[in-house]
Amino acid sequence: MAQKDNPIKETPKEGFVFSKNNYRLIVLSIIVVFFGFMLMIGDTNIYEFRKIVLAPIVVLIGFAIGFVAILKK
Repeated sequence: MAQKDNPIKETPKEGFVFSKNNYRLIVLSIIVVFFGFMLMIGDTNIYEFRKIVLAPIVVLIGFAIGFVAILKK
């Protein structure tokens, strides 16, 4: 006799989507992006090295950390 497939599939145990380390990396990325935006503010010369070079690099590093946090298993 052929064995019939069980119509009720077992669902895997549900839990969090990310691990604890992923959430830590996401929080770290938010802090780094916030720090980068804080480097951009000010009333002084808008062509300072800090505002046009350093701050965008820090923001991009923060976004990169966020992507790694999402994609890491």
